[in-house]
Amino acid sequence: MSIKSVVQGIGHAVPDKVMTNHDLAKLVDTNDEWITQRTGIKERRICRDDEAASDLAVAASREALAKSGVDPMDLDMVILATVTGDYIFPSTSGIVQDAIGAKRAGAFDVQAACAGTIYALSVADAMLKVGHAKHILVVGVDTLSKFVNWEDRSTCVLFGDGAGAMVLGAEENTDRGIVKTVLLSDGSGAQHICLEVGGSRYPLARHYSEPHNHYIYMNGAETYRFAVKAIGDACCKVLEEAGLHSDDVDLFVPHQANLRIIESAAARIELPPDKVFVNIHKYGNTSAGSIPLGLYEAEKEGRLKKGDLVLTVGFGAGLVWGANLIRW
Repeated sequence: MSIKSVVQGIGHAVPDKVMTNHDLAKLVDTNDEWITQRTGIKERRICRDDEAASDLAVAASREALAKSGVDPMDLDMVILATVTGDYIFPSTSGIVQDAIGAKRAGAFDVQAACAGTIYALSVADAMLKVGHAKHILVVGVDTLSKFVNWEDRSTCVLFGDGAGAMVLGAEENTDRGIVKTVLLSDGSGAQHICLEVGGSRYPLARHYSEPHNHYIYMNGAETYRFAVKAIGDACCKVLEEAGLHSDDVDLFVPHQANLRIIESAAARIELPPDKVFVNIHKYGNTSAGSIPLGLYEAEKEGRLKKGDLVLTVGFGAGLVWGANLIRW
């Protein structure tokens, strides 16, 4: 009997602080109309100075576990997707594993930027299907607001903080679960979205880090061109490999980076607006937190129900991108 990786519970966490476009206009030369027309973003959540990625991840994980009915001691693995972990090391997943009391679980981080949760779900799916685990916690979390230049209007308007978590379980005799995943990358585009300082190339503590970017850098034009093509390609590829058509999709939950990119992708795969989930206006781009946060809200609003086929897609720095098909 085949084993399926089923989402048994989902949780979320966002900071309390809300920063609107009007708030940003007080910091940098911009306005609500300019931001809304170009991105679809109206506001975003911003962490306090003393609030880190693990704080959001722990809160989201506890909610996911409570909804799943799975005891933390029954978790076999914690897989956490982030590019803004608490530290370079140790891993943020280990901090979460300890905080939630998952004492029997292994833990590791996945760094695939805004496609991080897509990649983490793929790894969890493989482990569950081959019997290496029975319950896995997958978390997507990022706190990009801590790495933006608040004087650069091309980037500071885009990013917010948030987390989503899912408990996946190995189940038999079910049609539910992860149906298909595609994972793609093109490292030649690494320079288009990056944070240069802080790694081994330009360590923060060394004098030679000074001429390099200490904040998120993004080539907006190149990133937009890449995203429009990549998001459509990934959706088409995962549907083709699963032997399905866009008509089979009940809901499309894409990475929330730019409303125009989302609309372009939906049009390419011929999905009507009522099948497209959007919450970018509330949160902006939360990187690895984006897709699980969207899935959480879609379920809460009744737009994603048990048995529905949901298509997710993510793209970001790396360059990396990918898509999941999940029978919810």
